[in-house]
Amino acid sequence: MAWQNKGTVVNTAEVQGYLALPQTTGRHPALIILHEWWGLNDWVKEQADKVAQAGYVCLASDLYRGKVAKDAEEAHELMRALPEDRALRDMKAAFNYLSKHARVRADRIGAMGWCMGGGMALNLAVNEPKLKACVIYYGRLVTDEAALKKINASVLGLFGDQDRGIPVSDVEAFRDTLKRLKKQVEIHIYKGAGHAFANQNNARGYHPASAADSWQKTRDFLKRTLG
Repeated sequence: MAWQNKGTVVNTAEVQGYLALPQTTGRHPALIILHEWWGLNDWVKEQADKVAQAGYVCLASDLYRGKVAKDAEEAHELMRALPEDRALRDMKAAFNYLSKHARVRADRIGAMGWCMGGGMALNLAVNEPKLKACVIYYGRLVTDEAALKKINASVLGLFGDQDRGIPVSDVEAFRDTLKRLKKQVEIHIYKGAGHAFANQNNARGYHPASAADSWQKTRDFLKRTLG
């Protein structure tokens, strides 16, 4: 019988989210999972379960604090209303929660996000020097060199060349700046893929081949950087 992960809801004064644990006992590397503009919906929880099954403690942080969008208009409003300083505090709280968790190796914590969450993962990498790894699925990119200089985490970026919101030229400039700053960065740009190519619920933009390859590259990257 295949193992079915069963995550739990975390709701403390500091942290709200969904916690998924690996099947094996002992301490494991950990990931903060950051949701798309839709909020902490079932798809994000499924991704946390999937990553946990690969051997990581996963905390899917609820940046909207209980709200989940029903349509794109509501998602846009929720994203616009999210204060960046509060989101950063919530992500740092998630990092601190994981660093003290009995099942977590505190020196092996990363962040991964999609769309809005990809940009949030990068923002956490800029502002949390102990973060070990950062996976950005088509997220908003930081261009300020002074900000990028603060990153200690290894960075994996996964983008589509048909993404209208994140041009290939911006992705390449981001990559080149990190390389010039001697940061550990790996960028993949998928031909024929647009925004949200990894989400099968995105009926118009889901790109199965790119989704499968990016997941394998994510697993390989996490293995190298977090163990």
